[in-house]
Amino acid sequence: MSISPVYLELGAKRVLACSLEWPGLARVAKNEEAALEALSAYVPRYAVVLQRARVPLDGLKGATWAVVQQVPTRSGAADLGVPAVALGSDEEQVGPAEAARTSALLKTAWELFDEVVASAPPSLRKGPRGGGRDRDAIADHVAAGEQMYAGRVGLKLHVPKPGASEVVRANRQALLEWCLSGQALPAGRAGWPPRYAARRILWHVLDHLWEIEDRREPI
Repeated sequence: MSISPVYLELGAKRVLACSLEWPGLARVAKNEEAALEALSAYVPRYAVVLQRARVPLDGLKGATWAVVQQVPTRSGAADLGVPAVALGSDEEQVGPAEAARTSALLKTAWELFDEVVASAPPSLRKGPRGGGRDRDAIADHVAAGEQMYAGRVGLKLHVPKPGASEVVRANRQALLEWCLSGQALPAGRAGWPPRYAARRILWHVLDHLWEIEDRREPI
């Protein structure tokens, strides 16, 4: 059994648990204990990404979560399950091995997301309150998010119109090249540090990938 570090973003009503070792693995629940349980419940689904990306799973399955930091938030993002906090450790230099590992996970997450979108019906099962985007709207939302996130790391990418697959592919390629570079913004320029940005982008793809998987099935 291994120890894996996580941090908690504390919202007004919910707690978001985010893995520091496994970028993109973040789940929200009503309290700390439930959030950590949710994180464990999603390990098998996250492992699919690792296996496809040929990233070793050592230390993931059977991991014991160690909370290394708790961050109160006021933006409301944590209550929605959105990782919105960049930590001090995110400012550290990203080395070539970490950058290659993260970019492999990101590339694989996109591949799996596209496969799930292609196999899902256009209309998805509604949520418990009758809400939720349908398949194509989710895909467009993820693509628009990537273009917006890119701006936070200094990239100027084209805004993808609905169904504009060529623009989406070009934007993803630019993000992959940025991820591989591990390049941070110049000192004094506002934006996201690379480690947090990669974690946020990966989370967004995986969260909606898993949403489509869950909502494409009949009740």
